[in-house]
Amino acid sequence: MADEREYTVYRSRKGPFSRFKRDEPGGIDDLRRERRPAPRRTRKPISVGRVVKWVLLAVLAWIALSFVVFLVSAQLAEHSSDTADAALTNSGSLLTGSNILVLGSDARPPDSKEPGAGGPARSDSMLLLHVGLGKVRKVSILRDSQANIPGHGVQKINAAYALGGAGLAAQTVEQFMGNGLKINHVVEINFENFPKLIDAMGGVTVHLRRCIHSNRFGGKVLILHRGDQHLTGHQALQYSRVRENRCAPNEDDRARAKRQQQVLSAMRKRLLSPSAFVRLPWIAWEAPRTVRSDMRGPGLSALFADLASGGGGSSHVLQPSGANGTELIVSEAAKRRAVEELLHGR
Repeated sequence: MADEREYTVYRSRKGPFSRFKRDEPGGIDDLRRERRPAPRRTRKPISVGRVVKWVLLAVLAWIALSFVVFLVSAQLAEHSSDTADAALTNSGSLLTGSNILVLGSDARPPDSKEPGAGGPARSDSMLLLHVGLGKVRKVSILRDSQANIPGHGVQKINAAYALGGAGLAAQTVEQFMGNGLKINHVVEINFENFPKLIDAMGGVTVHLRRCIHSNRFGGKVLILHRGDQHLTGHQALQYSRVRENRCAPNEDDRARAKRQQQVLSAMRKRLLSPSAFVRLPWIAWEAPRTVRSDMRGPGLSALFADLASGGGGSSHVLQPSGANGTELIVSEAAKRRAVEELLHGR
């Protein structure tokens, strides 16, 4: 048998410029890649940290969406008049502290069955807010309080809104309260859209110490029992506007003012609930449309943030010391104490 020949295998080295050369199809590099085992893709195990990360990102995205919706709605919503803007004092900040006059008019559609429908609107409720980062204080002014309305003489304070709108109402309240109080912003509540905001929240819950059997609203009455009551938007509006309560015939406008503050506190509590977070974009859309204000999107968003973060806030109803017919007389001492409590919490 013939001797087998020995073969020597030689491997060429790569040239200095081989990395810049393109490999021809079917070349040695293709063969090497084919023989190389394909890398296995492994999924990272689901960890608590990854879950928390994605949940936080989803929460932030939901909040950002709601904020954008709020700004768009605020831009499209109705704003206060130029005369109202001119009557305000441009000082204070919603971060450091600002005074806001909240007016709820008794305007009723002309086709409604309520007394005074279609006539000039008076301020059904007047609420002073001092808001800042982490604090909210409130003082309610009874609508029948006697005040000197600039240019119109002494009348019930709620007539100022009918005579000159939010601007004259702001001037009247500043002069009425005195003691250095300046109103920086005004918010007019739109009672037609107010129920939509509460319905967007899923309703509010209030605690009743006594039952409610109201006067007629549009031909209907509101009847509520004692204890916790969950109210729809329409019911909450009726509850805050009850003038006569057959369950407590001796109630006056002070009880009505307290009910209005109670509804505001219930709205804040509802806004901070987990169920409201799910509804946040819908709430953000309805909130600016419920009010008419000199504040635009950023200002209104800061106001709602202050109301949400500032706790329930101390509440005070400006008590009368006497009466002159149907007009309530408020002493200068009571006004001074109310302003001190509003501005400084004393």
